[in-house]
Amino acid sequence: MSFKTFFIKLLLPMLIIGLLFSTYSSVQAGGGPGTKPELKPQYMVPATPAKSQKKVIPVEGLSRTNLGIYIYQIDNLKWSVDGSCYNPNTLLDNDRTKNRPVKSDICVILDLDKDVYKPISFEDLRTNSYSLSDLTDISLMPHYMDDTNYYLEGAGMPKLVSVNGFNGRKTRFTMQIGGDIFATDAREYNRPKWSADYIFRTDLYWKALAEITKEINLTNGGQLRIKEQKQLNATVKTKTGDGSFGAGTNVNSGNGKITWESSNPAVATVSSSGLVTAESKGTTKITVLWEKDDFKLTTSTNIGVENAPGEPEDPGQGGGACTPNIGPPSQGTTMNKSDLDPNARGVIKADNRDAERFDVLKGIPTSESLYTNAIADNYLFDQSWARMTGKTTYDCNVTLTYEREWTIPGPEVCPPKGACSPGPPVKTGDTVTKPYSFQITRDYSYWKINKLEVYNIAKATMENYALPGTMVTMMPSGYTPPTLESQNDEAVESHVKPAPTAAISYTPPKRTGGLNSPPDVPDDTSLLKGMAESNTPQSKVNNDLVIFNNNKVMDDAEATKDGPTPTNIPDPTPIGRDVLYMPNNMISSTLLNKANTTSSGEIFYNLLPGNVNGGANKVLPIPGINTVTVHTPVVNYSWVSDDQPHNQKTVPDPSSSALILERPFIVRIPTSGQHMDVASYPGYGNRDYAKYFRIKQVQFPFDVYNANRSQFIPAETWVDIPVNQLDTGFYLPVWVDEGHYQVKFRNIAENAPSTFTTQPDANTNLAHHVATDTVPVEVIGRLYDFHVTDISDYNWENVFRKQMGSSAASGVSYWTGTNGIDGDPRGNLAPFVLPIRPGSHPVQGFRNIAVKTGYHVKFDLKTKGNMCATCFAITE
Repeated sequence: MSFKTFFIKLLLPMLIIGLLFSTYSSVQAGGGPGTKPELKPQYMVPATPAKSQKKVIPVEGLSRTNLGIYIYQIDNLKWSVDGSCYNPNTLLDNDRTKNRPVKSDICVILDLDKDVYKPISFEDLRTNSYSLSDLTDISLMPHYMDDTNYYLEGAGMPKLVSVNGFNGRKTRFTMQIGGDIFATDAREYNRPKWSADYIFRTDLYWKALAEITKEINLTNGGQLRIKEQKQLNATVKTKTGDGSFGAGTNVNSGNGKITWESSNPAVATVSSSGLVTAESKGTTKITVLWEKDDFKLTTSTNIGVENAPGEPEDPGQGGGACTPNIGPPSQGTTMNKSDLDPNARGVIKADNRDAERFDVLKGIPTSESLYTNAIADNYLFDQSWARMTGKTTYDCNVTLTYEREWTIPGPEVCPPKGACSPGPPVKTGDTVTKPYSFQITRDYSYWKINKLEVYNIAKATMENYALPGTMVTMMPSGYTPPTLESQNDEAVESHVKPAPTAAISYTPPKRTGGLNSPPDVPDDTSLLKGMAESNTPQSKVNNDLVIFNNNKVMDDAEATKDGPTPTNIPDPTPIGRDVLYMPNNMISSTLLNKANTTSSGEIFYNLLPGNVNGGANKVLPIPGINTVTVHTPVVNYSWVSDDQPHNQKTVPDPSSSALILERPFIVRIPTSGQHMDVASYPGYGNRDYAKYFRIKQVQFPFDVYNANRSQFIPAETWVDIPVNQLDTGFYLPVWVDEGHYQVKFRNIAENAPSTFTTQPDANTNLAHHVATDTVPVEVIGRLYDFHVTDISDYNWENVFRKQMGSSAASGVSYWTGTNGIDGDPRGNLAPFVLPIRPGSHPVQGFRNIAVKTGYHVKFDLKTKGNMCATCFAITE
């Protein structure tokens, strides 16, 4: 039957069965790796109110996909698996009676980074929906797959046996195809070769992070006059996933909960809608807090208040205020430190750890198990702290009114007689208003986070030919991951809080001049500046916050003028050896012997929440993993029984086992014996290797029967012997030609390919999967049932003839012994046994008669085996 005919006849019933049964029928399907992880709740970064805040929402999406495995026949009609985990591709044996692959479990690597495999919608723990645009692309990864909802046991469908793991957006899984599992499609592509597809339906689960980032901005406060009002507007802008910020939305009222606060209401108040009213000279900080949907955004601005224009000053008095303006900072000293090298190392060795039975560099058999073990740093990090320095400039505006006094000549005094003379001076004066503008500064410094990345261990993988599915995944066990909390704000206003300065109040002393000499108005700039300096404390500052493993690396506590110098994140330490450890990785009994198979490994580190300008999850190599040599041992030290008691040869051949025609014999095929030297190859040596045998076989160059002669075995036929059966009996038929032969034995390892090579005694060369032996035997016939039937001596006529003078034989014979060829009683009794001597005559009176010489004797005998005219003779 052609593949196509087979496919059509069997696919239609399969499709009908698939329609009749619900997808929730009882199934035995595969999935993995492990069990599907639970979704985690959302979290905020940073966790406390900030100017910008990110909501990180773990989500999962389901893609119902059709995955396909493509196979094709090569010249020898075996089936090659496209995309196999192995290089070269896996080859499947062909069932030539049906021209289809035998049932096989195959490992396949498939790239899932295609839109057809990705979900279009995602849900969080609260079943809220998200689209692809809400996600960060770097976080979108497949993490679980199964066919539970689709596979029907017994319906001839391709079966997902296991999912070995995901590496980025690639998956490695094992499928069962061939045999009674139907191909979904098949086609002849180069007669007589065919190709075929096995398509199966699966639920493919993707994990990702939906990110919503919001940032609040506030109108700049500036300078106000007393009783002046100013409307401050708070706006919030949003971006999702990897997108850009959209336009800001006014949130002053009616859009979330908003709280306004003035640090000094005596200077200026702020309403619930953000309207600022200046009350008195001085400075204040206006802070807004907006809360909605778990977001808590806050920012602030400074307001300075001075006299209203035209407002009179008290005579002889004056005053003013200083309004702070925070100047932009400059980056100074940086503290950079990183450790992004995991110092990873790993081994693949034979179980059990610390008591390894085999040295995998030299060889380990199939059906033995391996352990994988990786050591690496318990975390990775990359930090960059920057000291930001700058100045807060206070713009001071003071108006002083100077009271001046001087004299002018008084009215003339004219005596009745004489000339008039100037009268006594008269006081006069005025007030002069003089504005002053000057600046004072206050230095500030604080530390901010330029970069903060901390990574914890997520898992490690190792790949080697000998591992199940060629790859294993080690999840951390007993691992304490690092903890990280951070707060970061780029806005200088969040770090520097100018100290409020007291209003400047100064009454200049009266200025007195002379006659007709008004006093000059002094320049009191230095005086006023000194008063402002003394009235103005240093700014309050605070750093960004970094808490690592519950220790403050960067302290955000409020400080005066200079934020405290942070420390560095401490160096990581190696994890314990049990953290990434997986024992009991059984080497498949189907793997061929192979020397020095290379190993590779990767360790996965996940970026912790709380990172600042961080990168992405890291996949780093585990270098230097040892090679593994797969070498399944078999030995063959066989033996054939030597039937010496029945060997009638006058000179037996000591180098051959004697096999006697029509006699049973035994072959012994032990499973123990010497393999490679145990000192150089631990686990081998002289021992029992039955565990690794697939079958034992013997081949005779002549026909035989089994022990009870119920089965005929033609010559040159390999006979299977159960592995645990030491001795097996056979029977040698009479028609076998006598002569010397070689009996062949072969012991086949469990991992032997269909076409194998052999080595005598033991497969110490791993290129061979079969141990052979040959035992020389000699097939020997038999002479038996010799008896004397007549003696021409007249004294014996009454024994061998029916009557005296008659030629008719009486039937009396003298036999060799009383037993037949195989020891059974013949029935003849004394005196009818050889030799014939006095006392052998049965007739009374003839007892003492012997046979005289010169008379002929007749005898009869039987033979088993070959007779030829020139090579056999009876001699004296």
